[in-house]
Amino acid sequence: MPGINKLDYAEQWIELTSTPQDWKSLGRTELLRMLYYHHIIRTFEEAVLNLEKLGLVHGPAHSSIGQEGGAVGSAMLLNSADMITGSHRGHHQFLVKGMRHIDSPSYDPRTAPLPDAVQTFLYRTLAEILGLADGFCKGRGGSMHLRWPEAGAMGTNAIVGGGVPIANGLAWAQKRRNKGEVTFTYFGDGGMNIGAVPESMNLAALWSLPICFFVENNGYAVSTTLEEETRETRLSSRGGAYAIPAWRVDGMDPVAVRLASESAIEHMRAGKGPTIIEAVLYRYFHHGGSMPGSAFGYRKKDEEASWIAKDPLKRTAREMINLKCLTENENEAISRHCENAMRDVIARLVEGQGSKRRIRAELWPKPEFRDHGLRGDLSEFKDARFEEVETASGPTGDVKFIDAVARVMGRRMETDERIFCMGEDIHRLKGGTNGATKGLAERFPDRIVPTPIAEQGFVGLAGGVALDGSYRPVVELMYADFALVAADQLFNQIGKARHMFGGDSAMPLVLRTKCAIGTGYGSQHSMDPAGVYAMWPGWRIVAPSTPFDYVGLMNSALKCEDPVLVIEHTGLYSATGQGPLEDFDYCIELGKAKVVRKGSSFTVLAYLAMTPLALKMADEMELDAEIIDLRSLDRAGIDWATIGASIRKTNNVVMLEQGPLTASYGAMLTDEIQRRFFDYLDQPVQRIHGGESCPSVSRVLERAAFVGEEEIRAGFTRMMAGMGRPLPAAQPPVDKSITE
Repeated sequence: MPGINKLDYAEQWIELTSTPQDWKSLGRTELLRMLYYHHIIRTFEEAVLNLEKLGLVHGPAHSSIGQEGGAVGSAMLLNSADMITGSHRGHHQFLVKGMRHIDSPSYDPRTAPLPDAVQTFLYRTLAEILGLADGFCKGRGGSMHLRWPEAGAMGTNAIVGGGVPIANGLAWAQKRRNKGEVTFTYFGDGGMNIGAVPESMNLAALWSLPICFFVENNGYAVSTTLEEETRETRLSSRGGAYAIPAWRVDGMDPVAVRLASESAIEHMRAGKGPTIIEAVLYRYFHHGGSMPGSAFGYRKKDEEASWIAKDPLKRTAREMINLKCLTENENEAISRHCENAMRDVIARLVEGQGSKRRIRAELWPKPEFRDHGLRGDLSEFKDARFEEVETASGPTGDVKFIDAVARVMGRRMETDERIFCMGEDIHRLKGGTNGATKGLAERFPDRIVPTPIAEQGFVGLAGGVALDGSYRPVVELMYADFALVAADQLFNQIGKARHMFGGDSAMPLVLRTKCAIGTGYGSQHSMDPAGVYAMWPGWRIVAPSTPFDYVGLMNSALKCEDPVLVIEHTGLYSATGQGPLEDFDYCIELGKAKVVRKGSSFTVLAYLAMTPLALKMADEMELDAEIIDLRSLDRAGIDWATIGASIRKTNNVVMLEQGPLTASYGAMLTDEIQRRFFDYLDQPVQRIHGGESCPSVSRVLERAAFVGEEEIRAGFTRMMAGMGRPLPAAQPPVDKSITE
């Protein structure tokens, strides 16, 4: 017989219920505030659903009616410096957090109309849900993207679980500030099963972050039942896997939620790390809109009735009346004051009568506001010192590319304590897998942050840190392909944040990654990421080809208030080129391409490792080609002045990139050039690119997949042929199989 020992979780997992004494112990003042907040949420949400019935809510309206107890019991314990993130169903938490920021303790909701500050808050919240210019995000966020950073409401999120890694980043910044602040991240039972959430729980536990993972377990992911989602339906059990203490409570009982939240907050403020609260509750309506779930056949009417009988608002009023600290008339007065306030708010937003009501036309955002704030205006560079290697004020000389990477990062960390680096294995192996962080772990041990293999988790965490604004994260993705593992956080969250939240939310994050074409690492480690990131306009992209340019572009990336992708190429790491010997403080202007070789026959546009290779082949072939190193690749950073001047001179242009035909940066640029400069072109814009397939591990197949000297020679030969001009000297024969 084997020996068997029963194992226990490293941290507690308890179910908590309230008692009549707990209700009594809170006292009239706190209970009255809880009731008041319940009424505000209920009245507000009913107003939203009424407007939705009239067709005035463009997009979904995810009602939180029935789930108020979870928000009131937890978020009203938080201060303005504490932060929350939420899910697509987040009106109730946003309302409570905003109320905590503006509510005056002297206001008695039983005796007076809602204060002007509260009515303004409700107006701006409803304006946002309706997509209007007066909303918190200027109408861009709508129902699912509510954000008011001054109140600590850092953004609700339409991607299930998408706000959880961001909340981890907020908590990371709070821990570093060490002022006792905490973060609550709210998500539903459906979110518990998406990868971002367990990755975030592991990181939070590993780094003892002051974050509460608050699970609103309402039993349904749209129409999928909890039993169809997971075998263990007590979702707070997940805490045991990560040594996180967890509480399971009746979410229809706001006092039970409050008691669990008090314990969790005490634990987090004491520096003991994360917590989990599972509130078992119920949404009264379907996933979106004003119809009950039973109308769609996935719930029974008697089930809905049994939960509605536990209504948290009615229970709070009933308990207070039983305790003789509220009368029926006072409860009705609170409700009436909230209803009157919402009636006034709606009157400011909507005109007309009955079914012919409409949004007041003057409140819509102007169409020209469409792209405003998509990225910053770069005003942070007003005092920057820009340099080029030809006119550098400091001494230059031969520098190994990878040494420039490590040295400029060390210099910036030396001068700016906000900067930290995060990524896999960056603290060991003499500077990570390629030496990019060489010596930094010894110099800055608490700012070189190694991570587990959890790209979605740590990239999203870095996004949250950037959104907080106190620190500047530099994230390393070991290979560019790993971006696809973290795609939601990179593109749905980090790339869209500034624009989605109204255009004023800086996102100062630098992402370093390497293009490893030609290293034999196969299809999943050899991606050129430029084409993918260029599809997301929130990102700025730089691609340096020399040590000097790397230093200047990295300094600009770290100064920029937008997210910046810095692409490195493994083929350049061991190369030596001109770079700074002493001065590591200059910048290179974002959006400034560089003519690295003058010519008049045709223009070559290149970046990264293709720039030096283009120079080499043009020299060997004795061609009068003008070569432009693009350097900045995002749409806002394309230097049309430099490109246009060259095209008007040569009237012929070829786009050179090493990567494949698909997911191509060059395809986007070629299309734009042909539309902008059609009248100046003597032939269609040509492209030199790799094959359609991804690189393989086989040396022969990999070489056939990407661009090298032979492909460039063939491409340049085609360019000359298209111009009707012979090559200037005898050239080696062209293998026609590589000219497609």
